[in-house]
Amino acid sequence: MRQGRRSVLLHFALLTQQYIIDMYIKLETSRLDYYRSEQLQREIRTESYQGVVDSLSIERDIQSSDIGKRVVLPSSFIGGPTDMRRQYVNAMALVERFGKPDIFLTMTCNPPWKEIQDNLLPGQKPHDRPDLIARVFRSKLEEPKHDIVVRGLFGKVAAYVYTVESQKRGLPHCHWVIILDAHHRMTSAAAYDKFISAELPDTSHQFLRAYVVKHMMHGPCGASNPGNSCMHDGKCKNHYPKDFSPSTVHGKNSYLNYRRRDDGTTVVLRNVRLDNRYVVPYCPLLLAMFDCHINVEICADIKLEPINRWSRF
Repeated sequence: MRQGRRSVLLHFALLTQQYIIDMYIKLETSRLDYYRSEQLQREIRTESYQGVVDSLSIERDIQSSDIGKRVVLPSSFIGGPTDMRRQYVNAMALVERFGKPDIFLTMTCNPPWKEIQDNLLPGQKPHDRPDLIARVFRSKLEEPKHDIVVRGLFGKVAAYVYTVESQKRGLPHCHWVIILDAHHRMTSAAAYDKFISAELPDTSHQFLRAYVVKHMMHGPCGASNPGNSCMHDGKCKNHYPKDFSPSTVHGKNSYLNYRRRDDGTTVVLRNVRLDNRYVVPYCPLLLAMFDCHINVEICADIKLEPINRWSRF
């Protein structure tokens, strides 16, 4: 986008997306050709790696995918198997050093954001400009990162890991795993309720209530909407509606059972009346600041069975 210059490419809607995809494929193909070169494969000692693979394949059935010339992608190839394993090992090293995560946070792009709407060209819809959506979301993502990591919204942060993905509808969203410092970890229901809510705000907070209804209500699903995307075998895969609970209590090897009081507070969404059992847990401050779906969960009580890190070999 250039001031005072009209870009024809940005007016092609879905064709613009096709052009972006074609250019990305060209660049990715060029990178793969480079990594496939004989010189680079010698530098990363592919023949030694092939010997290890051959010795292991003796004990198992040979698959059709094992036949042919093996090309090893180094960790510098973003998105390759080696890079993904390196990212995984680095994340597990943080858990080993600082302890298990305390907070799991998901943030999804909101197309009606003012920064997106003000920069759309005449006649455009947000899905016509994936470049604009990605740039705005990236800028927005830096704000909660600063609030959480630098300002210590939930307390002092010892380590964090996040990844940015795209939904089926094309909207970018990120998943955060946050490890708090040992002296700032939340260990009581009062501490959980201070930062996270799973209830509809009362009518005295109309601003926040509108955002909860807009972004943080699940469904409707179940008998009122059996065709919802979350339904599998007649049940909601996310286990909604949740049970009413007068206070926040620890679950058994699961997320907390957040406070969801049966106080008669309801809202009509898609012609179905919903109550607190359908509210997705959220942080009121973050939701009010960023006007988007931003799910915040306490995951400190979730246990994992020990896994032999060398079992795949």
